[in-house]
Amino acid sequence: MSSSFHVILYQPEIPPNTGNILRLCAATAAVLHLVGPLGFRLDGAAVRRAGMDYRAWADVRRWNDWEHYWQAHPADARLFPVSTHGVRGYSEWDYRLGDRFLFGAEGAGLPEAIREAHRERLVRIPMVGQARSLNLANSVSIVLFEALRQVGFPGLSPQPPAPHSLTPP
Repeated sequence: MSSSFHVILYQPEIPPNTGNILRLCAATAAVLHLVGPLGFRLDGAAVRRAGMDYRAWADVRRWNDWEHYWQAHPADARLFPVSTHGVRGYSEWDYRLGDRFLFGAEGAGLPEAIREAHRERLVRIPMVGQARSLNLANSVSIVLFEALRQVGFPGLSPQPPAPHSLTPP
C-alpha cells in the first residue's frame, strides 16, 4: 500500500489549475499524475507561476495517455473518479492511504467509458442544481483534504512555520 494519496488529472487544459494542484500535492505529499495529452506545455510560464518553487518538492508523474497510466498500476489500487455524474458524495467513503482520485479535463470532464468502467466508486461533490461544476483545483482540494482528514493528516505539520523576520540580516 502506498503511503500517500494520488491525484490523477486526465487531460488537463488550464495551466494555472495544474500549477495550483501541483502546489497542493507538494504541500500534502500527494503524488500528482498527469495523463495526456495535456492542453499546454509543462514548462510554460503559467504552470511555473502557479506552482512557484513547489515543483522541486512535488512527485509528478507524466503519462502519455490513459492506457499507459492504467497498465502501469496495480488492479488492487482503489480508484475514485470524481464527476458531476457521480451519485455518491465524496465524503461518504472511507478513504485509505494509496487511494487514487481521478479528475477530468476542465472542459469535458471524464469520458463516459472511464466513468462506466469505475461507476462503483464514481463520486461527486454536492452543489446546487444549476451549477455545472466547480473549478478543478478547488475540486481536488476538497476531495484530497477530506481523505487526509480521515486518515489523520499523516506527515503534515499541525503547527504553523516559524515566522520570518522582516529585518534584513
